[in-house]
Amino acid sequence: MPVRILIADDHAVVREGLRLILESTGEMCVIGEAVDGRDALQKAEALTPDVIIMDIAMPEMNGIDATQLICKLLPAVKVIILSMHHTNEHIFRAIQAGAKAYLLKESAGASVMKAVNSVMRGQMYFGAGVDNPMQFAGSPSHTPSKSPLDSLSRREREVLQMVVEGKTSVEIAEVLFISPKSVETYRSRLMLKLSVTNIPSLVKFALQHGITPVENS
Repeated sequence: MPVRILIADDHAVVREGLRLILESTGEMCVIGEAVDGRDALQKAEALTPDVIIMDIAMPEMNGIDATQLICKLLPAVKVIILSMHHTNEHIFRAIQAGAKAYLLKESAGASVMKAVNSVMRGQMYFGAGVDNPMQFAGSPSHTPSKSPLDSLSRREREVLQMVVEGKTSVEIAEVLFISPKSVETYRSRLMLKLSVTNIPSLVKFALQHGITPVENS
């Protein structure tokens, strides 16, 4: 029976390319596509795929936050991160969120199929150019310092992402089913925690930490 796969990436050309690669042997079947993290969460619940190939920098909800939610709701689903980001912070955060594999977009190709086969066998997989964070556990030289994002709650990270993507408090409130006043409270709180005093600085922070696709992801 083919491995059932959901692809989550905000670029159509990436999704199409991955579909061609994955379905080339007949051993894997792409059962759905998602354009952002929130869409990935909804599609995962509806389709219950075996594997999700997840980008990190996507609109509304980034791939790491989506991975964390999906792994809690659907622990049997294997998440493979496929991203341009390859800092220790990104890799550690992805694995902490529950991802079983991490690949760089620039060197994916056949590695995507290897990653799928590995996670289906219960193994972790790290593509070319990606260090397995587990082998450096306890090593001060390789363990990243605590990410500023760790100080934020999941709701604060959601508000942060949508603020830097240009959504108003009213628009964010509609997405999160909370009041605009609550959005403003979350925004003030997260800016205080991050020691950021204006929106341009907040955008710069978000880009540096790969939580928004304002620039190419």
